[in-house]
This record gives sequence, structure tokens and C-alpha cells, in this order.
Amino acid sequence: MSVTHPRERLSDVPSRDPGPRRAAAALLVVEGLLIFVPMVVLGNAIGWPASLDDPAATALPRLLDEESAVRAGYAVYLAYSVLFLPVAVWTTRVLTGGTDSPLSRVAIGFAVASTLARTIGISRWLLAMPGLAEAHGDASSPAVREAVAVQYQVLNDFGGGIGEVLGVSLFAVGWLVCTMLAARRADTAPRWLLIAGFLAAAGLALPLAEIAGVDVGAATSIGTSLLHLWFLAAAITLFRRPR
Repeated sequence: MSVTHPRERLSDVPSRDPGPRRAAAALLVVEGLLIFVPMVVLGNAIGWPASLDDPAATALPRLLDEESAVRAGYAVYLAYSVLFLPVAVWTTRVLTGGTDSPLSRVAIGFAVASTLARTIGISRWLLAMPGLAEAHGDASSPAVREAVAVQYQVLNDFGGGIGEVLGVSLFAVGWLVCTMLAARRADTAPRWLLIAGFLAAAGLALPLAEIAGVDVGAATSIGTSLLHLWFLAAAITLFRRPR
């Protein structure tokens, strides 16, 4: 005779195998705090993230003056973006109780796409922009400098669209929403954490208005802040032992 067990809730998992939960929680904490490194380094050096909207005449000379700090800050930001993939995969698996549902697989697919888009967007600051900054500084005429400025604007808009709009917003929203839906269906995560996840996803989705030509201002920063607060809340939930 087979015995049917009730579906295992998130708070019941640590008593048997706390390893996956603790690993996911540790990754969430690292990801939630690592973002402060590029914020401090790049913020002090070039006024990031507001500097992303600066014209070439302002951004490129400043980049040339602060190249070491910019490279260091964006290198950490790149590491943070690559780390998003294992964070997302572990979080999805733990919050859904390890169920291999279609929603879980779609969530992980979104996480892969988000990581790829983020790394492409950030790479422009490590690979292409320093060269443009040098070319702008060495320009032999206003016409050459203007040509470099046009290249900068096109590359910045293209890289920003891929990195921020697609990577940080669209694909990350897809991952978070699918994970929350899968966890809700599996009944393996606290209801408040799911609600908070949906709210964070709504905040992350605000920059998508840029696709329609709407200037959303600081919406990207607001959405990212909500996501990192959710990361830390999820980590605390996963670290907590059952009563």
C-alpha cells in the first residue's frame, strides 16, 4: 500500500537537509550585499548610476580620468551579474521544493537570459568605452570628436537597452514571477514572501516603459532596490530554523 505524504513546506526542509537552503541563503546574502561595491566605487568615481545618461562630452573625459576606478567597479558589477545565475537557480529550486515543473524550467531560462543580457551590457564599459574615451581625448578635430560622441551614444543606448531594460528588468521579472508562481503552486513558500516577490517584480518592470519611449527616471534604481530587499528577506527566511 502506498502512503501519500502532504506536500513539504519550506519551513519543514531544514530538519532533514538544510544544505540546499543554507547554500541558497548564502548566495542571496552575497548577491544582496555585493551590489553596494559598484555603487560605492562607481558612485564616488563617476556619479553612477546617474552618469549613465551623461553625454559623451561629460562621460568620456571623466572615464579617462577615473579609468582604474571605473574598471574596478564594473568588474565587480560584472561578477555580481554573473553570480545572478546560480543565485536564481538555487532560489528557484529551494522555494519550489525542488519540483521540476514547467514554470520552474521557464524561470531558470529567464535567469540564463537575464545573466547573458546583463553581462553584455556591462562589458561595454570594460571593453569598448575606455577606447572611445582615449579616442575622444586624442581627437584631432571637432569633427572627429563628434564622430566619437555619436559612437558612444549609440553603444551606450544599445548596451543599456540590453543590460538594463532586458537583463535587469524584463528577463529578471520573468524569472521572479515564474518562481513565485511555481512556489505558490507547489505550496512550499510563505505567502508573505511570495507577495513581496510579486511587488519586487512590479518594481523591476517599471523600466520597461522605456520601450514605449516613456522616461521612467529613477525607476530602475527603485526596482533594483526592491529586488535586493527581497533577496535579503528570502535569505533570512531560508536561514531560519523551524520551530
